[in-house]
Amino acid sequence: MASNDNDRARLDEAARAGWLYYIAGHTQEEIARILKMSRASAQRLVSLCLAKRLITFHLAHPIAACMEIAEQLRASWSLEHCEVVPTDPAAPLSPAGAAERAAHLLENTLRSEKPVIVAMGTGRTMRAAVEQVAAMECPDNQLVSLVGNISADGSASFFDTVGRLADLTKARHYPMPLPFLMPSTAAREQLLRIEPISRVHVLAGQADLRLVGIGQMDRQAQVHVDGFIRREELLELMRLGAIGEVTGWAFDSEGKIIEGGTNLRLTSVPPPVPARALTVGAAVGKAKVPAIRAALKGGLINGLITDEATARAVLSV
Repeated sequence: MASNDNDRARLDEAARAGWLYYIAGHTQEEIARILKMSRASAQRLVSLCLAKRLITFHLAHPIAACMEIAEQLRASWSLEHCEVVPTDPAAPLSPAGAAERAAHLLENTLRSEKPVIVAMGTGRTMRAAVEQVAAMECPDNQLVSLVGNISADGSASFFDTVGRLADLTKARHYPMPLPFLMPSTAAREQLLRIEPISRVHVLAGQADLRLVGIGQMDRQAQVHVDGFIRREELLELMRLGAIGEVTGWAFDSEGKIIEGGTNLRLTSVPPPVPARALTVGAAVGKAKVPAIRAALKGGLINGLITDEATARAVLSV
């Protein structure tokens, strides 16, 4: 029994070293420093990872600690999908690991034997995930954007995802070339009544998979940093109790969509509450923990991809 435990621990170490080398992109010298071992030991672990085929293009060996945390999250919130990847100690905010798992989920979904609809948000993790998707031919599938990608100054978001994913997969795609916010509620309602736009909203409601980022709602909120909402609008949302956002929709600590602020002028597809189709949020970082927990609590998502440190923080709140 002790021998089996030792073998499993050794494979866990090899998988962690392999992840740091092949996914996070660290050198063996850096891995040795991170794992507090000699360079020779780190080199042997990376070689073992490859020899045992623990890693291919994706991490094939589920690290025991990450699996256990994922199961705790799954049980706590009755999640349909949950994956926890190792945290890169040298870059704890890096989305690389979560993006790799999100890419794997996208690939598996798009390779379904029947046609599927995939709806996507935007953001750094979403963009990083799409960049890791392998090229494939699936013209019967449909991709739909959940978010208007034009900021207040008229510029388009660099982190838009659907167009790039369509290039890789040859799937039919439905972008959302709309202002993120309209000047008024009336203008928003008028815009959403336009037939091609309303059709995109209807199609998004039929999605088999929704993959979204989860943003914090503080002074470093990405919707503000990236120029989609002004400082005054951000502060107003914070006064209304906003703690996070999903596809631009601000929500409070209970995971309830805020009734006011920029939500009144937002063109993004509203999230069904509770989530009906598989709705997976991908996010990492200490600052996002309150938002992730609130999104889980309110049923805005029923799936989660995150890293070990973030997952532990979500469970410990």
